[in-house]
Amino acid sequence: MAEQKQGRTLGRPKSKGKTLPTRDVILQAATRLFFENGFQKVSVDDIASEAGMTKATVYYYFDTKAELFKETIVSLMGRIRERIIQILSIDKPLYERLFDVTIAHLQATTSFDLDGFMRESRSSLSDEQIQAMKIAEEKMYSSIEDAFIAAGKAKEIPSINAKFAAHSYIALVKVGNYKQSDGTRFFATAEETATNILNVFWKGFFGK
Repeated sequence: MAEQKQGRTLGRPKSKGKTLPTRDVILQAATRLFFENGFQKVSVDDIASEAGMTKATVYYYFDTKAELFKETIVSLMGRIRERIIQILSIDKPLYERLFDVTIAHLQATTSFDLDGFMRESRSSLSDEQIQAMKIAEEKMYSSIEDAFIAAGKAKEIPSINAKFAAHSYIALVKVGNYKQSDGTRFFATAEETATNILNVFWKGFFGK
């Protein structure tokens, strides 16, 4: 668990200690506002103000709010994918690596529902923008599928349908941050949630 605590939160932009390119400043401002308020309630004026620049500058880099939203999601998923790959590349048993990925994913999405967030915006996006986000999501989780394939070849786990296993695992992880009607989650901590998710997944696929 030390690796996860020392690393960046899943999906958080890198802090480079220097001025970011204008496009990245806009994306970071948009990310904050979209996640805090949702797609519909955020205007380009709001994003420009948050980024400390003019509305015209925002439109210079992004033709529409929908395009900016799409790029925000694609960028976020790219950062999550990088972090997942980093965690999965550590030399430790697959179960432990999946546990670390689960913790990181739960902590990164604790304050927002990514799927619900995307559903809310769907009616305002073009088919091409929706497809771009879908492709980014598939790439984000392909590294988990690759980890199952590699573990199977190494005889660490039985041979399985790696794509199905990866999607099943992600479905369970997404349930982890579900809030009940009283606002509480199923378990008190991310660690407890991750333990229960991995127990269900591991026993379901590998019977142990």
